[in-house]
Amino acid sequence: MSTVAKTMPRPMPAVTPPREDLNPYRISQMQFDIAAEYLKLDTGLRQVLRTPKRILEVSIPVKMDNGQVKVFTGYRVQHNIARGPAKGGVRYHPSVSLDEVKALAAWMAWKTATVNIPFGGGKGGVICDPKRMSKAELERLTRRYTSEILPIIGPDCDIPAPDVYTDAQVMAWMMDTYSMTTGHTVLGVVTGKPIAMGGSPGRHEATARGVLYAIEEACKVKRINLRGASVAIQGFGNAGSIAARLLLERKAKIIALSDSRGGVHNPRGLDPLKAMRFKERTGSIVGMPGGSRISNEDLLSLKCDILIPAALENVITLENAEQVQAKIVAEAANGPSTPRADEVLARKGVFLLPDILANAGGVTVSYFEWVQNHYSYSWTESEVNAKLGEVMRRAFFDVLEISKKYHVHMRTAAYILAVGRVADATLVRGLFP
Repeated sequence: MSTVAKTMPRPMPAVTPPREDLNPYRISQMQFDIAAEYLKLDTGLRQVLRTPKRILEVSIPVKMDNGQVKVFTGYRVQHNIARGPAKGGVRYHPSVSLDEVKALAAWMAWKTATVNIPFGGGKGGVICDPKRMSKAELERLTRRYTSEILPIIGPDCDIPAPDVYTDAQVMAWMMDTYSMTTGHTVLGVVTGKPIAMGGSPGRHEATARGVLYAIEEACKVKRINLRGASVAIQGFGNAGSIAARLLLERKAKIIALSDSRGGVHNPRGLDPLKAMRFKERTGSIVGMPGGSRISNEDLLSLKCDILIPAALENVITLENAEQVQAKIVAEAANGPSTPRADEVLARKGVFLLPDILANAGGVTVSYFEWVQNHYSYSWTESEVNAKLGEVMRRAFFDVLEISKKYHVHMRTAAYILAVGRVADATLVRGLFP
């Protein structure tokens, strides 16, 4: 062997960059820890605030339409109740996990504190595929799930609401099941109910309308005229579809829409009402006339004024955040952006409206519904929308003020505000015994 061969350096092994942690519960704790550092919370208080108060896992045996019994797994998590009863939705989805529900319960605790309503944070979920279940099967699943979590829910301790693949009908079944066990009607045990059963006018549109109010204020900060502004929306469920319609009413231009199967894009604009009718006929907006097909991933990187992630968590990550070209990102979904993605978006000058602010309209009007149920009184839809606007705009400016004070992006500012409020309540209450 030659001397040259002996002295040639060996090639360095390929280095794989560390993967970003996408576990939603660990992400929620990272977000909390950042705020806790700014607030200089002591170690004991941090442990109290970052730990779920109560976790319940239940098995849900359901007789299916074919006569066989299938056992589903469900969860209910209460993260914190220092400021009031636990509040949070119930989602039916194949990917539901305990860590996801724990994260969502924590996010609800911070969300209710961000908009300063007297609730804590809770969340529920069932591992199932509702698209493959009949209405009768969903009713039996809902009623059994409700009976299993019944010991820890109630109008003064934990109030469920709709979430992914649950709706007003599911809430009606939950309310009825709870009421049958108490012997009298208890309207306030859940929110998001049908109007005929104590639901609040405006609740169906509340999440999307709250997103709209937050976007309106963000546009003023960024000096963007909402009239004619280009909007891309990932997720065409309740929040995404209604946000599209409300933004169109403000003369914004909806250039892209998507659902779980894919999306449609037209830089000249799409009609969300036609998209909704097309989806009702076909089950998806994919193939809708008037636009070209686009993937969910490509939609996120479209050049636009406003991007609305309205689907599930972890869609904007370190891998694709650099490709986001929107000026404003308004999180209609829970947890759509990761902490590493937040850093990239902030460096790029993207104005982020975090989930615990942007999509807090739903829980805000749920609070209004709960109050109306307690007092057997109903506000009009215009009154509800006006009150929602007041809450959302006040919360926006509270977060914006902290963002300027601490020189941080809006998510960290929202967490500083929310965690500080919950910490104050916890300290004032003290520890028992």
